[in-house]
Amino acid sequence: MRSRLFVPAILLALTLHTALASAQQLTVQDESGKKTVLTAPEIEGLPRVKVTTGAFSAAAAATFEGVALRAVLEKAGVGLGETLKGKRMASCLLVEATDGYRVVIALPEIDPAFNDKQMVLAFLKDGKRLNDKEGPYRLVIPDEKRMARWVRQVTTLRIVDVQ
Repeated sequence: MRSRLFVPAILLALTLHTALASAQQLTVQDESGKKTVLTAPEIEGLPRVKVTTGAFSAAAAATFEGVALRAVLEKAGVGLGETLKGKRMASCLLVEATDGYRVVIALPEIDPAFNDKQMVLAFLKDGKRLNDKEGPYRLVIPDEKRMARWVRQVTTLRIVDVQ
């Protein structure tokens, strides 16, 4: 009896592990359509950023930790800095979530040569992993007056050309 349960248990464990791993992946698509899938270790291996928020209300006060959005894009091969000029000035980042929520950020908003605004792809909140409602990744933009672009459950970062 034990051996008959062992094989299905192993298969279930492998399936759950694969599902969890894919849930913690992030897809980045550049202007040419090339997709790069970043895993949790690749993302979390980037230099860490910590931001404390709370300007909105006491209930919203929290410390988020993650990586700079710019660093994630650069890791996936999206050029910023000196390459952000000319026609690329009309490009934007489309941030997509599991539930279909989407927001747009102009590329110059992300580039420190144009802007000092901090944008963080967070995976920790108050020192703990983001819960299923928020994570595994959440975009946090602490200086914005409204939290409408603080996307929860981020799955895809897509560079699009505005025509």
